[in-house]
Parts: sequence; C-alpha cells; structure tokens
Amino acid sequence: MKQFILKSIRIYQKLFSFDHAFWAQPHKFRVCIHYPSCSEYTYQAVERFGLFKGLRLGLFRLLRCNIFFKGGVDEVPKK
Repeated sequence: MKQFILKSIRIYQKLFSFDHAFWAQPHKFRVCIHYPSCSEYTYQAVERFGLFKGLRLGLFRLLRCNIFFKGGVDEVPKK
C-alpha cells in the first residue's frame, strides 16, 4: 500500500502539479509557498515514517498551505 501511495504522488506530480508537472515552469513561477512543495513533503514523510504517520503529516502540511502562514522552508521532521 505504501508503494501505491508513493507512485500515486509521483503520478500526480508529473501530470497535475503546478510545480512539478511536465508543463510547469517552476524556474519562472512557483505556486507552492513552502519548500519542498506539499506533494514532495508528503512523499518524503510517507517514505520516512510509513503510510499513516506520513499521510497525517502531509495532511497537516496541506492545512498550513494558506495565506495565514508565512511559508518558506519546511522540511520533514527527522523523528
């Protein structure tokens, strides 16, 4: 199941993401206010912590993706 979720995130990034897709131009215009992007953060969190904790971290990251948060570098926690 973990591999399915990771592959699904990569497919989303390649086809639909405004920062990662084949048609996107992130060197000219970034959409995500955080670095790494929310999808990449979720991918790294699932890879590091497993399915449930990784998806939970990704969901909380998506909730922080709005105008009330400053944005910037927000790495996946080590523990």
